[in-house]
Amino acid sequence: MFGRRSKRGGKARFRQWLWPVGGIRRSGQYMIHRLARTKASPYSLAAGFACGAAVSFTPLVGLHFVAAGLLALCMRASVIASAVGTIVGNPWTFPFIWLVTYEAGRWLGFGGGVEGERIDFVSRFQRACDALWNLDLGGVAHAAGPILEPMMVGGSLIGVAVWLAFFLLLFPVIGAYKRTREVRLQSGRARRSAALSAGAKG
Repeated sequence: MFGRRSKRGGKARFRQWLWPVGGIRRSGQYMIHRLARTKASPYSLAAGFACGAAVSFTPLVGLHFVAAGLLALCMRASVIASAVGTIVGNPWTFPFIWLVTYEAGRWLGFGGGVEGERIDFVSRFQRACDALWNLDLGGVAHAAGPILEPMMVGGSLIGVAVWLAFFLLLFPVIGAYKRTREVRLQSGRARRSAALSAGAKG
């Protein structure tokens, strides 16, 4: 009933994922509102979204949904909200995330094997994927190892800060949204009840 009359093709779906109609900010606000309207507690939703956002700062590309869900389960948070939170990692933010996490790991003393090298993350990940496809574990380690180590360390530490930032931001917002919505619903129920009582007396 609520489906699209004309199905979108693969290119249209990719464009929607890359740049949602109405803009990324509007799509993000829509998803937050949809989450806030669920029965989950403000803690569960805020912590779940924060898990997804935090995991997006790790180099576990392709495993973010799984890692975010497992982290959410450990924290008794919403798995669905954690999946939504992974939108923080997207084609527009990944270059920045990879660079910052890599530099943070290097600053902490990890990944010294690529000293002075200008890192081409896309090329290295492509070589790692090709090696993995050919079951060449040595090739995977050679291509990805020098950058995965500093990115994992830097991303994990930054992820803690990202989790706290999103949780502290969303927890009061979602709580206030739920309280306001509950007041509106109660007011609506009271008006309908009063209208029914008036009709019955009439």
